[in-house]
Amino acid sequence: MSISPFKLERFFAKYEFSAKYLLSSSDIESLGMDELLKMGSPETLALWKSLRLGYTESQGNPQLRNEIAKGYENIRPEHVMIAAPEEAIFVAMHTLLEPGDHVIALSPTYQSLYEIARSIGCSLSSWDLQPGENRWTIDLDKLEDCITDRTRLLVINFPNNPTGFLPSRQEFDSILTIADKHGLRIFSDEMYRQLEPEPSLRLPSVSDLYSRGISLSGLSKSYALPGLRIGWLTTREYGLIERCITFKDYTTICNSAPSEILAIIAVQNTARIVARNLEIIRANTIIAKQFFDQHSDRLAWIPPRAGSIAFPRWLGPEPLAEFANELIEKQGIMIVPGNIFDYPGNHFRLGLGRINLNEALERVDEYLLDTSNKRLASSQDI
Repeated sequence: MSISPFKLERFFAKYEFSAKYLLSSSDIESLGMDELLKMGSPETLALWKSLRLGYTESQGNPQLRNEIAKGYENIRPEHVMIAAPEEAIFVAMHTLLEPGDHVIALSPTYQSLYEIARSIGCSLSSWDLQPGENRWTIDLDKLEDCITDRTRLLVINFPNNPTGFLPSRQEFDSILTIADKHGLRIFSDEMYRQLEPEPSLRLPSVSDLYSRGISLSGLSKSYALPGLRIGWLTTREYGLIERCITFKDYTTICNSAPSEILAIIAVQNTARIVARNLEIIRANTIIAKQFFDQHSDRLAWIPPRAGSIAFPRWLGPEPLAEFANELIEKQGIMIVPGNIFDYPGNHFRLGLGRINLNEALERVDEYLLDTSNKRLASSQDI
């Protein structure tokens, strides 16, 4: 198989463990082991203490699948497959697609959601989000225009990474109606679901509403537990989970036994963990808005509707790449430019989930003030 390098992961590999501040992280400040174990019930802690490190069930721990299914309306434990989130994307795409198929993918989004399809031999169309007046927008007519007689799959991601876009319920229902009219499957990345500022904004899972829907979720974002490497696919489509499990025999076969028990604790404490994470995001969103208002001559704030990230725009005279390089070299701050997401323009990803955001933005403020002073001095010398 020939596949293009994963730009975002290669970018993080270069800077993630050397930069002092990760201003573009999409996850929430991670929970510690002690914090998570303190949430465990006596029964689950007994499972943890008596755990033997043998192989686990390929589909995933039955109790974990049962706990996950409780979070859906129409999903039962047999409709769930546990896997690392990235593995789940890889397995699903190879199970759903054949060379020559046509795939429509929302853009911008996480690269593997479309790159794996391309590596299989599928043709791709991007359904682009557009920056509007203080918000991101979608055009449903453009979605219809992308559909051909070879289209087999529509890939969506709400809340969206990297923009924080979330459609209205009416827009969401229209997407499902269009897909149903053309007999399309929908692969829905729901990794940031539950990180809506208000519960009323939360959309149903695609796998709950749409008979040909496949949903991806997991612990990396909404649960602040990326190190557990636990995610899951859900679908009501008959036989699809079994086909995914059969393909999984060629990837990990089964999951980490300790991670699955810890995942049970996490899912049993969904409300508590999500409330903690939303508190961090809400506080950081206020900080970010104030910062961008102070620097509106060089930075344009486009508020996210949901999730833990935003996709603001650089307005400065120098190229965005130069701004990003200067930040990492002079301030130890990593930002991810929009071209890493194959998206044009001067957008960059801003993470709202880390507790040191204010400190990082203070360093950016120092840089912007310094460059402004140098530019002023240079103009006065002329």
